[in-house]
Amino acid sequence: MSETLVAKRPHRSPTAAPRSFVWTRRIVLTLLSLFAATPIYVMLSSSLKPLEDVTGEFRWIPSELTIRPYIDIWDTIPLARYFWNSVIVAGAATILSVTVAIFAAYAVSRYNFRGKRVFTISVLSTQMFPGILFLLPLFLIFANIGDATGIPLSGSRGGLILTYLTFSLPFSIWMLVGYFDSIPRGLDEAARVDGCGPIGALFRVVVPAAVPGIVAVAVYAFMTAWGEVLFASVMTNSETRTLAVGLQGYSTQTEVYWNQVMAASLVVSVPVVAGFLLLQRFLVTGLTAGSVK
Repeated sequence: MSETLVAKRPHRSPTAAPRSFVWTRRIVLTLLSLFAATPIYVMLSSSLKPLEDVTGEFRWIPSELTIRPYIDIWDTIPLARYFWNSVIVAGAATILSVTVAIFAAYAVSRYNFRGKRVFTISVLSTQMFPGILFLLPLFLIFANIGDATGIPLSGSRGGLILTYLTFSLPFSIWMLVGYFDSIPRGLDEAARVDGCGPIGALFRVVVPAAVPGIVAVAVYAFMTAWGEVLFASVMTNSETRTLAVGLQGYSTQTEVYWNQVMAASLVVSVPVVAGFLLLQRFLVTGLTAGSVK
């Protein structure tokens, strides 16, 4: 009798989660998804409303839809110029950060030299200080360089690129050092045997094997420069202003064009979000490389 009862008992996998836990997880994830999607819906719906509907009583379902805000955003402020400035600054800062980080990380990972430990600690220690501490020193340095050499760093895109390079480069070096350490040194030695020098081994063997880490560093450097506000508001002028600061132009002394603010925010966010989704696979791989030995 006991054997029959045991045989009829339903089989459950030892790793299977209880049904109550599964439903609880689904409910929690659904609520979190709604919480995250609500601001996006409000932004989208507000960008399709006339200004009086946005500033008046809030409605979840717009009473009138219009694409006029998407047309007016290009005339209210020079949005295209701000967008181009952001692309140039963020793109140049990303390219320089990745290029310098590759050479520095390769040297730290593959060679022993005097001061290596001090250099590594110094790179990491720069991440301990808030960026606002460097605002006044960098501004004074750029102003003095401009007075001495005539090179206009303050108020120019070049000065802003150098500023963002100082932010992203330490983390980029530290991250690529860990990624290069996970690549077997035997690959370098095999390339040397085949006739490659140190630079040839770096670009023909190490860099192709470290593509996910390099993409992760590039995404980090680009996002750091794309959305920064504090330094961009101080070190730019009306001609070199970036999007993060230029969006404030939709606010005047008497009125704020909220529907245009929402429309412009969506327009400038689409390329960045699309690029992030396309590179997400490389980003996750690069950030988790070396976590499991």
